[in-house]
Amino acid sequence: MLRHTVGRAYDDLAHLAESGPLRTTRGTHPVVRDIGYYVARPGALEVFARIGAGDRLRAMAFRLECGTDRRWRCTAVELGGPRTPHTDND
Repeated sequence: MLRHTVGRAYDDLAHLAESGPLRTTRGTHPVVRDIGYYVARPGALEVFARIGAGDRLRAMAFRLECGTDRRWRCTAVELGGPRTPHTDND
């Protein structure tokens, strides 16, 4: 998915991939329990997934935007918990 991701979302997704926040110590594999979306405006979707691993349930959200080249790209991603603060350079 990283090649379909731009800007700050790329860094956020790479960090999530490295840290593995959905892994459990008991070897339970994460399972997508539910998905949904909201059309924020034409060419922009806000999507969520509820992900279960054992007795834990997490939420993941991301924003997809259609570019002028008609390709969809992820422009924001969040996975429950505190957000990493943005700097003025973002």
